[in-house]
Amino acid sequence: MLDREFERIGQRLFAEHLVGGSFGNMSVLGEGGFFITRSGSYLDACGAPVFVPDEGAVPEEASSEYRVHREVYRRTRARALVHAHPVHAVAASFDTDTIRPVDSEGQMLCPAIPVVGGSPGSDAIAANVAAALAGAPVVVVRGHGTFAVGKTLDEAYLYTSVAEYATRILLLSGRLGGA
Repeated sequence: MLDREFERIGQRLFAEHLVGGSFGNMSVLGEGGFFITRSGSYLDACGAPVFVPDEGAVPEEASSEYRVHREVYRRTRARALVHAHPVHAVAASFDTDTIRPVDSEGQMLCPAIPVVGGSPGSDAIAANVAAALAGAPVVVVRGHGTFAVGKTLDEAYLYTSVAEYATRILLLSGRLGGA
């Protein structure tokens, strides 16, 4: 069931400290819309997701970031999206417009991670994230968090994890600005 899949990925996000509290959200593309986590839910015990249609009214209990998810599905080939708040990636986002991994996995999977602006829950963040994800599997919103896409939640989770790992290496090695 979809709710178990959401909770499994949510548990992994918590285990790797990629989210805290009720931060972050996830979605999976469906017929005529997408299924997204509930507003304010803890991702490791998020329960049944909410269906958001491609057009029209959005259920009140849907995550406040539904605009980003909707726009990403409109403008990319993504089938799943994970939004997390990885500490190192967020910290690095204040000092660069592109995170360029120096570790082998980061270079192979996401050699350039765009950093974009926008206020959480806004149309601007939706447009900026969707535009960046049209050319990269993961993006960091300055001061906010990552949005990663994939064919599955597992793939989107992997890009989230890689972005945080690569950023941590850059920060620990002092190479963020010179990478």
